[in-house]
Amino acid sequence: MTATLTSSRDLRTPALLALLGALAGAAAKAADESGWRWAADLGTFPAAWVLAVALIGRLAPSPPAAAVRAAVFFAAMTVAYYAWAAWVLGFGWNRLLPVWLVLSATAVAVTAAVAWWATRRPGPLPGAAVALGAGIVLAGGQFLPLWRRLTGTAAEGELLFHPGQGWVDAAVALVLVAVLPRHVPTRLWGLLLVAPMTAVALRLFDAFGGLIT
Repeated sequence: MTATLTSSRDLRTPALLALLGALAGAAAKAADESGWRWAADLGTFPAAWVLAVALIGRLAPSPPAAAVRAAVFFAAMTVAYYAWAAWVLGFGWNRLLPVWLVLSATAVAVTAAVAWWATRRPGPLPGAAVALGAGIVLAGGQFLPLWRRLTGTAAEGELLFHPGQGWVDAAVALVLVAVLPRHVPTRLWGLLLVAPMTAVALRLFDAFGGLIT
């Protein structure tokens, strides 16, 4: 009887995350077509999704639980996103769906497990891990164009189309490095390493971005 109750509780959280993921995916696709730029940006750029995976990892009781929960959330989100496009908007099924499902079970799951570990450990290595998450947000979003505009380093003719998303990216990156880690040394190392990890993230996007777009 006790084992049955425990098993039921173990399944409850992934089921809830699957539901939340499906709602998030449908909302993200609906936002794409809403005409509201800020809403479309939230669903398009990585900040919201990186934060979601990091929070799932941070709140999980163990690395395996973090991996499973994040994979379930992201897979449900992906299916709902493309299902909304196919069934509601009539766009048809996208060839990238299997790619994102594989990423849900691999890269997303690993990221959540790393987030579980990094937010619970002090030192430079956990700091580097949370800084890389922040770097992915900053490199893949709109913070860098905003930063160049604010610092006067923008190239001639460079336009800033998504300033609001740039501020969202900055806020999410700050949460990742300064709020989620439990230990002050990790937070300090995270803040110190954000800039170099953003450079690493830019290299990763250059190398692999074309495979998932």
